[in-house]
Amino acid sequence: MKTIQTIPISHIDLTDETFSVNFIPDLQKLRSSIEEMGLIQPVLLRKKPDGYQILCGFRRVSIVQELGGSDILSVVLDEGEKDDLRLFSISLHDNLTTRGFNPIEIAIALDKLVDRFGIDPAVVIKKYLPLFSLETNEKILNTYLSLARMEDEVKRYVLEEEVSRSNIRILAHFTSEERIALVPLISPLKLSENRLREMLTLFEEISRRDRLTVRDIARRPEIENILSQKEFTPSQKAEHMKKVLMDLRYPRMRQMEEDFEKKRKGLNLPSGVSLRHQPFLEGKGLRIEFQIETVEEYRSILSFLSPLPDKKEFQEMIKSVG
Repeated sequence: MKTIQTIPISHIDLTDETFSVNFIPDLQKLRSSIEEMGLIQPVLLRKKPDGYQILCGFRRVSIVQELGGSDILSVVLDEGEKDDLRLFSISLHDNLTTRGFNPIEIAIALDKLVDRFGIDPAVVIKKYLPLFSLETNEKILNTYLSLARMEDEVKRYVLEEEVSRSNIRILAHFTSEERIALVPLISPLKLSENRLREMLTLFEEISRRDRLTVRDIARRPEIENILSQKEFTPSQKAEHMKKVLMDLRYPRMRQMEEDFEKKRKGLNLPSGVSLRHQPFLEGKGLRIEFQIETVEEYRSILSFLSPLPDKKEFQEMIKSVG
């Protein structure tokens, strides 16, 4: 049993993150606990020729230093302890029992196991994925490895918006530069999982087909105009942006929309009567809506609607959505 020692923080290498998997940790509860009760659990260090290396307790060391502490209670392993993988496993288990990991930290841990410690991916799948309560298959491992290698601003977005694994896989299709351009564009929209999937897919398809960068698409005047509208809610901005992206992705559909609108105007519908197709022409049929307050208004609208089937514009509109 190692004895507990008091180690000066100045002797600890705070830049060595070999065993760290921290990403935007929530420190408030731990800070409050240390402020009120002091450090309850010592940190785990390893002696090095020029000081000490943190194995477990990066957050505790940071908070004690932030609160003005000059030293910290520690359990120190001998310098001769060379099995880094074993020490990393100890660190993982220690964190799992004390605080758990967010998705980005799981990704960082798995990436270190594969890249830094050279563990065969098949072994990681079998031995370590269950440790994080993940399904044991290659697709899951590759999803988290791709996440670990993304940019910090993208990781932050994934964490804050609780982005699903399927959408993480779509994000992995983009280059680093494309992801950096995408995040500030989609982050304010507060997209649902389905809407985020639609947006990412549209950006990807437009970019690949038209050989445009994501930044080129984002800088289109119609998109910049949508984002600048302060009176729009995030949901309204998302709906308008999807319309712009759909027009770019499906120019034929846009032409159909324009033709439909031209024919609709040609019908000279009375005020209060609307004639619409399914959103983005994704379904069949037309919808006619009107509101009345009197029987006379009802009769007037019916008398106007009755001859519609004989009008060429209306026949063509019915045919286009059939």
